[in-house]
Amino acid sequence: MKITKEEVVHVAKLARLNLDEDAIALYTKQLGDILTYMEALNRVDTEDVRPTSHAIFINNAFREDEVKPSMPVERALANAPESEDGGFIVPKVIG
Repeated sequence: MKITKEEVVHVAKLARLNLDEDAIALYTKQLGDILTYMEALNRVDTEDVRPTSHAIFINNAFREDEVKPSMPVERALANAPESEDGGFIVPKVIG
């Protein structure tokens, strides 16, 4: 599959990115290479391969929680622009 310069420009516009001609050319090639690789992966026969979520078997290693001394609140907040009641004050993010 080939990606066009126009598609790269369109995606950049959706992402509100201002790309110069060199960047557009670079991303067109890189994205095209990625899509070509994905097409190759789609052709691989995986009929007899069991679905997995990890390439290697992973066993959970549970352990007991250990309480250890931590940094005093005053020190943690020492460089904070604003703090209140032992916590950071940050600008409102969600209306």
